[in-house]
Formats: sequence, C-alpha cells, structure tokens
Amino acid sequence: MARVKICGVTTVEDALMCVEEGAAAIGLNFVASSPRRVTEDEARAIVAAVGGRVLVVGVVADLAVAETIALRDRVRLGCLQLHGDEPPDALAPLLPHAYKAIRVSGAEDVARADAYGGEHVLVDAKRPGALGGTGETFDWALVAGLARRRKLTLAGGIRPENVADAIHVVSPYCVDVASGAEIPGDPRKKDRARVRELVRVASRAGAGASDRRRKR
Repeated sequence: MARVKICGVTTVEDALMCVEEGAAAIGLNFVASSPRRVTEDEARAIVAAVGGRVLVVGVVADLAVAETIALRDRVRLGCLQLHGDEPPDALAPLLPHAYKAIRVSGAEDVARADAYGGEHVLVDAKRPGALGGTGETFDWALVAGLARRRKLTLAGGIRPENVADAIHVVSPYCVDVASGAEIPGDPRKKDRARVRELVRVASRAGAGASDRRRKR
C-alpha cells in the first residue's frame, strides 16, 4: 500500500486532521526560507497533539550534524529528512531514522542516491534555486528502478489528480504532498477534502500496484 505523507503542516489543527484522514506521516519544515516553516514551539505542540499516531518527520537543510540531532531531540521528532546539499557522511550518524532528499532532473541525479546510506530515500523535482515544495513534477520513470531497490518516497507536484498515475509508474513506498494538499493561495493551511482524496486514491492505486508486483 502506498503511504501518504502530508508535508508542510504548520498547525495542531491540520496535524490532527491529517491523522483523522488517514495520513501515515506528517512533515514539519524547519527550513528558514520556506513559507511552511514552523518554530520549535509550534512543532512541539504538534508532536504532543498527534501523540505517536503518525510519524512526524522534521525537514531540515544543511544543518550541522550536532545541531540536527539537538533539534530532533528537543522536538521529539520521529524521523529527519535532509533536504539541502548534505553529503553522505552527514546522513550516516542520523540513521536509521533519517533519509536524504534527492532533487531529480536526470539519470545522474538518480545515481547520486546510491551514495547515501539507509533504507529510505526521497526524490523531488529539481528547480534551480529551490529546495523543494515547488509543486512541479519530473519524469517519474527515472526513479522506477530506484523504487525497486529502496523504500522510496515520491515528492514533487503530487496531488489528488495525478497520484494514481505516479503510483502506477513508480510503485513508491510513500508519496509526499505539500502544495497538492493545500488550500489554494495559502501554503500554511491544508485542505481536508484534498487530504482525504489523496489518501483514498493512493490507497486504491497502491493496492493495484501490489497486485502487479505479485504477478511479475
């Protein structure tokens, strides 16, 4: 079954809504340049409210390893997503509860993923000057092979209207959605109807992908 992670959650209200609608994980963004950034106090309130019912992932970019560990421990994050230009040796001390986000526009970007340890990897669309959250897609076929080798989370322009196609092409472990789950024009507010539809469609498409894998 394809899991759904709703990223860029900024409020307790939206976090609880994501739990109610069946998301497997939520992402809290600590990157200063992001419109979805949360403070540590906001993040702690969200973690306390969801009470372990979903995985809470902290999204960071280019922090020192010691600073990243300290943030994880202060907020009590379940996992870390390194979304900057971190080298493989920055990820290694954080494993197993961490993974690297790789921005993809071609086969050479996909090849970079093999330099990073751990079971999990996230792939996102590459756009110059942006770390992610752009709402843009990329050629999903580029990462289909990677999804067979790793527990791959697919990000980049995923929304209710295309999530079934994405799962059909890639068969990812998880899909990661930020802008595709938002109220239009408000990157800090999630849309319940869109979250519900994402989970519904991803669950159905993921079941179909599992059937196809068993028949191979």
